[in-house]
Amino acid sequence: MTVQPKVVIVGAGIVGCALSDELTARGWTDVTVLEQGPLFATGGSSSHAPGLVFQTNSSKTMTEFASYTVRKYAALTLDGQWCFRQVGGLEVATTAQRLAELNRKHGLAASWGVAGALLDPEQCAALHPLLDAGQVLGGLHVPTDGLAKAVRAGEAQARRAIERGARFLPHHTVTGIESAGGRVTAVATDRGGFPADVVVSCAGFWGPKIGRMAGLTVPLVPLAHQYARTTPVPALAGHNSEALEASKPILRHQDRDLYYREHGDRIGIGSYAHRPLPVDLDDVAHPSAGAPSMPSMLPFTAADFEQAWADSQELLPALARTKVEEGFNGIFSFTADGFPLMGESPQLRGFWVAEAVWVTHSAGVAKAMAEWLVEGTPRTDVHECDLNRFEPVQLAPSYVHQRSCQNFVEVYDIIHPLQPMEEPRPLRVSPFHARQRELGAHFLEAAGWERPHWYEANAGLAEVASIPGRGAWASRYWSPIAGAEALATRERVAMYDMTPLKRLEVTGPGSLAFLQYLTTNQLDKPVGSVTYTLLLDETGGVRSDLTVARLGPGHGSGERWQVGANGNLDLDWLTRHLPDDGSVQVRDITAGTCCIGLWGPRARDLVQPLTETDFSHQAFGYFKAKQAYLGNVPVTAMRLSYVGELGWELYTTADCGPKLWDTLWAAGQSLDVLAAGRSAFNSLRLEKGYRSWGTDLTAEHNPFEAGLGFAVRMDKGDFLGRQALLGITEETVSRRLVCLLLDDPQAVVMGKEPVYVDGVPAGYVTSAAYGYSIGASLAYAWLPRAAAGPATRVTVEYFGEQLPATITEEPLFDPKMARIRR
Repeated sequence: MTVQPKVVIVGAGIVGCALSDELTARGWTDVTVLEQGPLFATGGSSSHAPGLVFQTNSSKTMTEFASYTVRKYAALTLDGQWCFRQVGGLEVATTAQRLAELNRKHGLAASWGVAGALLDPEQCAALHPLLDAGQVLGGLHVPTDGLAKAVRAGEAQARRAIERGARFLPHHTVTGIESAGGRVTAVATDRGGFPADVVVSCAGFWGPKIGRMAGLTVPLVPLAHQYARTTPVPALAGHNSEALEASKPILRHQDRDLYYREHGDRIGIGSYAHRPLPVDLDDVAHPSAGAPSMPSMLPFTAADFEQAWADSQELLPALARTKVEEGFNGIFSFTADGFPLMGESPQLRGFWVAEAVWVTHSAGVAKAMAEWLVEGTPRTDVHECDLNRFEPVQLAPSYVHQRSCQNFVEVYDIIHPLQPMEEPRPLRVSPFHARQRELGAHFLEAAGWERPHWYEANAGLAEVASIPGRGAWASRYWSPIAGAEALATRERVAMYDMTPLKRLEVTGPGSLAFLQYLTTNQLDKPVGSVTYTLLLDETGGVRSDLTVARLGPGHGSGERWQVGANGNLDLDWLTRHLPDDGSVQVRDITAGTCCIGLWGPRARDLVQPLTETDFSHQAFGYFKAKQAYLGNVPVTAMRLSYVGELGWELYTTADCGPKLWDTLWAAGQSLDVLAAGRSAFNSLRLEKGYRSWGTDLTAEHNPFEAGLGFAVRMDKGDFLGRQALLGITEETVSRRLVCLLLDDPQAVVMGKEPVYVDGVPAGYVTSAAYGYSIGASLAYAWLPRAAAGPATRVTVEYFGEQLPATITEEPLFDPKMARIRR
């Protein structure tokens, strides 16, 4: 019989209660939930949360979390009382921009499987008679949205967990996390210790305090958010019984950062339309004897609510006959990127967190956490929420504070997919940054890096005039210069800054066996080989795609490998799987190195005169690596090309970066070299059908579905995830990632739009761009295999418009790879 792990959950808010239910339902019944306050109105965010559950989100993962929350809580009752009331959700637009956004959001709902409908003003007012239809341009109605009673739903789940063996202990304040040998062993409280194999912090905005006890940074900021209730609204008299509480859809007026719900004959108003109000945890009263019963409910600051009250009366004229009867500033958790924090500490094994989780996503997060703990892998892709997604610079207290406050400000704003945060910037720059600024680089930001998307210096290129226009949304954070850069890459030669891509060094005598087990392709090749390969989880899902270069002897004994990765999660994954005998070392070398992608038909003409090393095709084949000098600069040159052209990734140390740029730039002047940005890069890589992990595929997809079966060598021996792939081929999968060509070449979509087959939503777009080389708008999309055959006609919904498209064979450009292998 397998011995059950001892699990201690810190916090009996709705997340802790939901997790106890999900764990015990899966057979982990040795669960203790420690709560510093009373049960079940603990004094945290769950205790005062208004409970609005709007499912649709630009993130597929967050929508799945919310939809599971709806399904689970709708089936719960507590002593005959409801836990979720499915009154529906209504988001209204009072501006043309918001109306367009609701059209886009309706598409997101269809992509993620949430049924919704776009309404005209009269239909909105019919659903919510308090609305002034004259103020509204339209709305989005989702019938399955609704109200969750957080405390009630928490207790209902806790009771089920208790019946299975869990125990809930109120008034236990955690004072320490004990460990030995890098693993958690116990939780200390003011009432004694509790042995633990697994500790999960579900402490909400107190999470950073618990994290510090375990040596972990929990990057969230507690912020106060205003909520008020009116006096009785005459127009609501007799509409709602005390037990039912609400009968009309929950309402969002995002143009004014407001939301509304009924409380019987009163209206509750939530406002984000005020300055950020960060809260110092030292100023929050402890929920113990003598402290306020709800320490998360701070005094109402009436001055911050004045404009919100005026805007509310304008949208809901019936409120003019009422006044604000009561209000409070409730504490919620915000993170730097708006996503929850889920996962295991990288420093202390067995210490997990599920923080910055709102009621909307609580059951979904708990389900994923329970799967992660019990089964080893969550069934929902959680890379956006993984605690370890942040780079070290993103954990600075000032960074977390600034970005979290900005997320509060923008919580209801219309955010473009490419829109970067404005502060703090610049944070991370490559050694080429000064040269890029001289060329008028237009920078966007990702993972703290300033990344050029196009260069104003290229505005005079003849190709600019031939670049077709595009719609208003797709034109944001874009320039026709990007198209000219793409065409120039195909025709001449261009320099791309690839420095922000994560680079890891793997060394040691056990490094080959280590990498062979963690990846899908055959890595046992001669020194100088580069291999495209995948990281899988135990279910066969693609955690990442990598390029792995075997570079030769390492420092001391063993070998040296350079791994081109996708981000910090790859470093975390490799580090977690290191052998205990010290035979392998993994080091992040990104900050100390830099890279220029030199690509185009003239790339060899540029680089060969600079070196004595033979860069001919015969001497330096595709997917090979060499050490060389370009002028005075030592480089590791890898013959790779994610734009589909002849060329190399040229790596050197950061101190030599400016010299590398200047050397290539000077040598390329006679060849019309140019600097090109990420916008051109994205178009070029899509023309070649190259996948982008995290966008085109995630851990919810296996390699054969994603068209990456060529990177899997089932005959190389055992590797992580191999068992899950047995019997799967590209012919047996149920879905596929396919290429679409849109009929209208100027109809450029952005990603996440629904794809319809025979008038029914069947899948969604991942990446999209205009293909400048092929003169067409293209997109990649997930579709059922039965509907994914070449020449199949589909439509893509874009801001409410149905755009005809055709599934086509890939790649669209140079399918025989002649240009790369010349």
